[in-house]
Amino acid sequence: MANTSAPYHASMPVVHFFEEYLATISRWQIFATTLLVLIVYDQFIYIKNKGSIAGPTFKMPFIGPFLQVLDPKFEAYKKQFASGKLSCVSVFHKFVVLASDRDLARKVFNSSTFVKPCVVPVAEDLMGSSAWVFLDGKAHVDFRKGLDGLFTRKALESYLPTQEKVLSDYFSQFVRASRDNDGNPIPFMAHFREINCALSCRTFVGHYISDEAVKKIADDYYCITAALELVNVPLSLYVPYTKVWRGKRAADGVLAEFAKCAAKSKVHMTAGGKPTCIIDRWISSMIESKRYRDEVAAGIENGEKPSVVLREFTDFEIAQTMFTFLFASQDASSSATTWLFQIMAQRPDVLGRVRQENLEARNGDVNAPLGLQMLESMTYTNAVVKELLRYRPPVIFVPYLAKKAFPVTPTYTVPQGALIVPSCYPALHDPEVYTQPDLFEPERWISGDASEKSKNWLVFGTGPHNCIAQQYVQLTMTAMIGKAALEVDWVHHPTTRSEEIKVFATLFPMDDCPLVFTKRA
Repeated sequence: MANTSAPYHASMPVVHFFEEYLATISRWQIFATTLLVLIVYDQFIYIKNKGSIAGPTFKMPFIGPFLQVLDPKFEAYKKQFASGKLSCVSVFHKFVVLASDRDLARKVFNSSTFVKPCVVPVAEDLMGSSAWVFLDGKAHVDFRKGLDGLFTRKALESYLPTQEKVLSDYFSQFVRASRDNDGNPIPFMAHFREINCALSCRTFVGHYISDEAVKKIADDYYCITAALELVNVPLSLYVPYTKVWRGKRAADGVLAEFAKCAAKSKVHMTAGGKPTCIIDRWISSMIESKRYRDEVAAGIENGEKPSVVLREFTDFEIAQTMFTFLFASQDASSSATTWLFQIMAQRPDVLGRVRQENLEARNGDVNAPLGLQMLESMTYTNAVVKELLRYRPPVIFVPYLAKKAFPVTPTYTVPQGALIVPSCYPALHDPEVYTQPDLFEPERWISGDASEKSKNWLVFGTGPHNCIAQQYVQLTMTAMIGKAALEVDWVHHPTTRSEEIKVFATLFPMDDCPLVFTKRA
């Protein structure tokens, strides 16, 4: 009869060996051995993912350059842009590939089969993973079609009266703040963040939101911006008083406020009200679509079909969509506004031409209301805005997530789950495309050939997820600086850090732009 216990007896010496070995080593030795194995594994994965592209030879164990991520330096970004067409870092568990080359950046923007936008990894936690900006393929295309009508020329014109009122109110506040400070300079970055928040809120949700709520959102949005690091500490969302935890609480507050606005707008528009803001127009389209569906269901065949038939969105879905608009606009517009006012103060020749063109466009009447045709007719002012967006692009890169292994070049494949980050800045400062790219020269958009370099114009991205509101952004900036030129004077008080660039989600002057505003006579 076979001895079935033989295999068990044969293994006993091995078991005894490990038991005796473990008995001879301390817990610290076990810990050190385990740590060493994990470090080696972490390095192996990093080197394997890095392949042949530029980047550190080795990774600081586990955390990588996390300390640099906490306090990002613009010069460090520029150094990485220059290190290679593709470069990489690894922070905690997240491998990040930066595409600095224009053509590779465009390829990423246009490769929806392989990548999807993630803004930053924590963005889905702040806005909700169901937000339309995170949708993919046909779902994203269909949702976006329903939003296109909110940014037509007719729609943009309808928002101007509200925007003009906001601009006048805040320019008066700027003058009052300077006067209350005895004419001494004030860092105006915070004021510019508030005016942009007010412009966005009034354009998106109209007067369904109170002035107090707008101010609270502007103040709380600092917490959201602070949470937008390229890579955060794992699980920090659940740790009280961390940046991400604070950012999530602030985001939830914005969503709740916008949901209230959506409910009020539905009541107003159902009663036949006139649309004055974005949610009014969107809800009006929903009402028209419902009317059409009801007619079809009733067998009425000659009813007018809307250009896009929308489903009915919940208050939360509407709020979430408005929050994505605010998310896209607040930091970027605040950055552009800060640099625009600083540069105009530094360049009286440019400001003088803007002022003269705006006065002529109003036929000499500084109180003439803004109009879309007026804004579009101002060639030089539009060139100033476009040059500002090139010279100090408010968005220097846009992180995407690799849904699957992405062969971005014939010799390198981005691993699944990695971040692939197309950069906009190098294309906008390419000396082979823009002569003296580090100079602010609006004339390049008028007498030069800058307008022909469309492949390098990556301010608003490109591809299926490009900025839906790019015309709105440029018109709003044109309206702002033109109206400011006619209503107020401002003086910049430069410091030794005025030309240094601070990275706070977007780009700002390091000294937060100290200015003094006065009312024009």
